[in-house]
Amino acid sequence: MMWDSESESAGGRDYVTGELNNTKHGVQTNGFEQRGQSWFVSTDVPTDFLVQIGDISFHLHKYPLLSKSGRLNRIVYESREGEVNRIALDDLPGGPEAFELAAKFCYGIAVDLTATNISGLRCASEYLEMTEDLEEGNLIFKTEAFLSYVVLSSWRDSILVLKSCEKLSPWAENLQIVRRCSESIAWKACANPKGIKWQYTGKPPKVPSPNWNEMKDLSPSRNQQVPADWWFEDVSILRIDHFVRVMTAIKVKGMRFELIGASLTHYAIKWLPGFLKEGSGSEGSLSSHSDINAGNWKGGLHLIVAGTKEQPQTVKTKDQQMIIESLISIIPPQKDSVSCSFLLHLLRMANMVKVAPALVTELEKRVGMQFEQATLEDLLIPSYSKSETMYDIDLVQRLLEHFLVQEQIESSSPSRQSMYEGSQRSNTSNAKMRVARLVDSYLTEVSRDRNLSLTKFQVLAEALPETARSCDDGLYRAIDSYLKAHPTLSEHERKRLCRVMDCQKLSIDACMHAAQNERLPLRVVVQVLFSEQVKISNAIANQSVKDTGELQYQPMVSNRKTLLEGTPQSFQEGWATAKKDISTLKFELQTVSAKYSQLQNDMDNLQRQFDKLVKPKQGSSAWSSGWKKLGKITKMTNLENNDLGSQINAEQTKKTTRRWRNSIS
Repeated sequence: MMWDSESESAGGRDYVTGELNNTKHGVQTNGFEQRGQSWFVSTDVPTDFLVQIGDISFHLHKYPLLSKSGRLNRIVYESREGEVNRIALDDLPGGPEAFELAAKFCYGIAVDLTATNISGLRCASEYLEMTEDLEEGNLIFKTEAFLSYVVLSSWRDSILVLKSCEKLSPWAENLQIVRRCSESIAWKACANPKGIKWQYTGKPPKVPSPNWNEMKDLSPSRNQQVPADWWFEDVSILRIDHFVRVMTAIKVKGMRFELIGASLTHYAIKWLPGFLKEGSGSEGSLSSHSDINAGNWKGGLHLIVAGTKEQPQTVKTKDQQMIIESLISIIPPQKDSVSCSFLLHLLRMANMVKVAPALVTELEKRVGMQFEQATLEDLLIPSYSKSETMYDIDLVQRLLEHFLVQEQIESSSPSRQSMYEGSQRSNTSNAKMRVARLVDSYLTEVSRDRNLSLTKFQVLAEALPETARSCDDGLYRAIDSYLKAHPTLSEHERKRLCRVMDCQKLSIDACMHAAQNERLPLRVVVQVLFSEQVKISNAIANQSVKDTGELQYQPMVSNRKTLLEGTPQSFQEGWATAKKDISTLKFELQTVSAKYSQLQNDMDNLQRQFDKLVKPKQGSSAWSSGWKKLGKITKMTNLENNDLGSQINAEQTKKTTRRWRNSIS
């Protein structure tokens, strides 16, 4: 990045298109030349000063350096060891590259200021104490002016300078370079997208861009609409501590919380290996970034920052831990700022890399706020502790508890009760029902684990209130799956397991399956059969009342209107309709009666099997008498239902005939 301002002189030094020139230097030179690990000044005057920085040595002259560097001046003239001709500056910020530029400036050689070298040169000038007290227009003044007037006014330069500050701690922090760049980036990120005129990286192209010049095509044109997430990719190249600084500044500026959450998701996908499985994607416009990492795309800003070196494919555990902890700390507090899937993936990795327990608890509470949005795949988190189970059952138990606590808080809030009493209750009920289905599916999946204890299964199944499940079919599937995987359970344990299920909430299909399930205790099978018979009896009664009501009241209005017209044809049509309704009712009653008889036969078979199991001495036990009483009751109920059906048919025929007769008269 060149400085495009007009030439200006200050104490004999000129800015020429981003170059620092010195016209008063004392030693004529044509530049620097490198020989192996050493730098030499191209001049006929012998060097008298050696500066060692790491493995690199600089053979220079004292006068140009001491005239502009207060630190070197003090080291040389205040030394008690006599004349100093050699010093080591291993702690110089910016390293040999920054010192090379500073030395060239001292010799009056033109120095190109760019966004990639300005931060190191600014820190080196501060370290060398190249202040205005020694000479007007010294290096501190020049670099500070370039930072303030050129870098901070440019989006790309601010990003690149902040990226280059990663190796300059704590100098870049103390000189406020990090703070100023973060503020500049935050202001530009919060700007109205319609007013953006600068270049930005945006979404990576499908084909990697081979050079920086092709980025010109990404400059917003007059007719091009800038997306709201235009700044995600550029900001995501920053190290996590600088990224947090930028996001904190953006949050203070008033950025929408959903955009902040989406940016965090984008950063996590980019820097946490395996954060999202291939093809799973993420929310909104981030789905195309799920396979991006730090090394497989070298276009845009990455070409300048990374150079020719490929970034590593994996991040060390400590780096992952720092990234996860930082992301957790800056998640917006709003409920829907990030997806529940993102939170669960973050929680999975937090448990894997052993993040601080306090942050894990905070993350679990956030998941509890949105637990109804979770999916079964996201909940199947492996157990990274010494637990015997394959999946972390205790974690799901804690998430469910946080969800119930959050629901209780929301339902007991006075403001919400007054404003959204009706809708809030409906939303809470729907959320609990979704969570109940999710928990039932989770239990079905984890029940195949032979190491899953009955107590953990029972506690998780009973964690939700009874009102959360309108149907227990999912719970029955989980119980059946657990019985398959644990065939050695005793009779007492099987009864204890089945207590979590309400037989009256099973559907007809589930009842039919349970009645033939040999893994269920006999007592549960009897309860299922009795529940099924009650449902059938209720269905017959409801259907009879419904059809009777229709025959008594619905035809009366239409037939009365028809008969008032005095048309014999209408009378015949009405009578045919009445006979058809009666025939339909009879057919339905016969069908239900046949199903009822079949169930009665099944129950008799069970009775006979039970009698064979019981010893002859116990033939007159309470169980046997109970079965006989149950059989008599069902037979009497069957006869009463048949009598009721015939009685209803007779009454309907009489009432219908009488109704037509009265109408004719």
